[in-house]
Amino acid sequence: MSALEATTPNIRKTALNAVHRQMGAKMVQFNGWDMPVEYPSSGGIIAEHMAVRTAVGVFDVSHMGDIRLTGPEALGAVQHISMNDASRLAIGQAQYSALLYPQGTFVDDVIVHRLAEDDYLLVINAGTREKDFNWVRDNTREFNCRVENISDDFTQIAIQGPRAAELLETLTDARLGEVRFYWVTRGTVCGLRDILIARTGYTGEDGFEIYVPADEGTSARVWNQILQAGAVACGLGARNTLRLESRLPLYEHEISDTINVWEAGLDRFCKMAKPEFVGREALERARTAGVKRTLVGLEMVERGIARDGYKILADDGREIGYVTSGSPAPFLKKNIALAYVPPEFSREGSTLKVEIRGQGVAARVVPTPFYKRPKKG
Repeated sequence: MSALEATTPNIRKTALNAVHRQMGAKMVQFNGWDMPVEYPSSGGIIAEHMAVRTAVGVFDVSHMGDIRLTGPEALGAVQHISMNDASRLAIGQAQYSALLYPQGTFVDDVIVHRLAEDDYLLVINAGTREKDFNWVRDNTREFNCRVENISDDFTQIAIQGPRAAELLETLTDARLGEVRFYWVTRGTVCGLRDILIARTGYTGEDGFEIYVPADEGTSARVWNQILQAGAVACGLGARNTLRLESRLPLYEHEISDTINVWEAGLDRFCKMAKPEFVGREALERARTAGVKRTLVGLEMVERGIARDGYKILADDGREIGYVTSGSPAPFLKKNIALAYVPPEFSREGSTLKVEIRGQGVAARVVPTPFYKRPKKG
């Protein structure tokens, strides 16, 4: 038993936990889960990050949660609890969205999948599983639909990178070339029939997330076949640096129950023209009042790494904001960060300071996302 397991008796494990340990992964506690942060056998975080940017990597993301809504009024329920417009979804399509509190701040961000006529799957974050399910259940009671927490039914595996489709095509009979980004299909994967395959991910690259039965033997067989096909095993460390380069938000960092949609810069996913949804009235008021802070991208000008929670300073030394996420960017070979600052300090090209060990270190406001995957052709 590791020191982590000894001090955290209630820590949760995915069906692939034993496989990660057999591979010698460095394990950490993440939102109550025992998860791999990196694999020395893969070369560590930087090598894993680069594998996803240039070839293909594989992640165990089974700690993520899944909520299924089915029944005659499933669409109405999804529309009521989420800010994007699910009525636009064709069967087999997915969209980025969020669940909001009445004050317009975030319960969580989610991906909504329309699996069938009256069948919707919400993929939620690991640290908010129970909270999200309870919130969805409580806020859909007036609708004629069934709400199920199916989080423990699946091992969710993400195959990410420019060679993701090429690799997965060797393991499935699904026609992946016909599946567009943010669409889903079903097919046989590694000999398992009727597996849900979603062309989604959290790395800024092309890729797929597959949902296989959550028993250890089946999960291990699929994981190992993906590795044998050429994928590099990747942990949470690379997942975080990849999503930061691509400016993808993380709950309790860029979004939280104290941050609203306009501040987070996610307004393009918030469809205010659709009928009433939870948080809409508050967002109308907030939009009229204007934001007092906004999320910006920073690139360090002077030597230093802006870590999560570090203070942002104006030229005169006043504290004006804070870093939500920061780290070296392996692919870009720069030190980058996301931070909340007042709008008057958000102009691209302007210089701010990050307080690092008591000293103000210069950083420049830059456009985001920091990285965009190259367009094909």
